[in-house]
Amino acid sequence: MRRDGELKRDLLKLSRHLEPVKPFIWPVRVYYEDTDAGGVVYYANYLKFTERARTEWLRSNGFEQTDLAEQHGVGFVVRAVAVEYLKPARFNDALQVTVELIKVGAGQIDLVQRVIRDDEELATAAVKIVCVRLGTMRPVRLPQPVAIKIRTRV
Repeated sequence: MRRDGELKRDLLKLSRHLEPVKPFIWPVRVYYEDTDAGGVVYYANYLKFTERARTEWLRSNGFEQTDLAEQHGVGFVVRAVAVEYLKPARFNDALQVTVELIKVGAGQIDLVQRVIRDDEELATAAVKIVCVRLGTMRPVRLPQPVAIKIRTRV
């Protein structure tokens, strides 16, 4: 069984050896509700930011989560995530959340996501998402149109 640190290290190492691909970027503004008593973004909210960016990344590829559910009976779930928090974000910061495709398997997609303020990296996440049949929540192959479209965008 692999530990989170090994997962993240392997995904980040792999990302350095791939041809440079422009990452998908989604803007996020930090609201007061995102911060904790210390005035910084609560750690779990970075996961919300990355989730929103992944949804928008899928949308930018032409796939709505609701359409995938209705037409194919599938959805994506996070199988594993390893996050490294580097610097804090604060109230009213304008952030950019990236999605970088690392690998597309038969039923799994590996991504690296970064939360950035200006040119400063605040958090990095290695994420594995799995395609599941919604009725059973069992892993299945990516629908062919999804796999083709995502693979051609690499």
